[in-house]
Amino acid sequence: MKVLVSPKFEYLREYIETIPDRFENEGEKIYVGRNLIKMLVVDGLQINVKSYGIPRIFNRIIYSFFRSPKGERAFIYPTILLQKGFQTPEPIAYIEKRQYGLISQSYFISLQCPYKRNFYEFGDADIEDCSDVVKAFARYSARLHEAEILHRDYSPGNILFDKINGKYQFSLVDINRMSFGKISVKDGCANFARLWGQIPFFELLAKEYASARGADENLCREWVLGYRKIFWKRFVKKHKIKYKLNF
Repeated sequence: MKVLVSPKFEYLREYIETIPDRFENEGEKIYVGRNLIKMLVVDGLQINVKSYGIPRIFNRIIYSFFRSPKGERAFIYPTILLQKGFQTPEPIAYIEKRQYGLISQSYFISLQCPYKRNFYEFGDADIEDCSDVVKAFARYSARLHEAEILHRDYSPGNILFDKINGKYQFSLVDINRMSFGKISVKDGCANFARLWGQIPFFELLAKEYASARGADENLCREWVLGYRKIFWKRFVKKHKIKYKLNF
């Protein structure tokens, strides 16, 4: 069994190594789906344990020999964000089990994020009710992109936030899919495509993002709405959803 532990949490190693044995019967379920996420408490800390589903055989081979598994990337990438001043749950450990040389079960352990709100709440929101957080998020995204960080799953559930001392604070989760390098304004606008919201939500997002990056507002609006349309048309078609989208 492969166990990577952050130096800061090395004192928890003995407990961490028991997580595969205790995970099924302990902890509070936070998310149940393709992966399972639970919250456990150890030494006074609330920790988030994500158990990854066993990949299909092709991906098992890829992740075993040619590419870092999702959980390992989720353990490595937070350090990059934190060093650049962007919040994400602090990584604690990564556990990997193999069978016949191929990856089977794997776990990513981090501190639990205290923020309870996420961007799903803006799906049908009136822009007057959320304009302040949209503006703050647009400026935050501009800083993130200018720091050469691109979250490739910039979706509503992966952006947690809260208002603290009068200012919105954001924390990114599920960051195993990241790109690092120069990000053009166009690519930055494309990064918003997975978000939920009505057209005024995206128009304000584009306006504030353009202002923060010193870009053309009309062009940003065209890109943001255009990439949103492309993504959601493909999504609806792929999943055979009978739903009329408001473009």
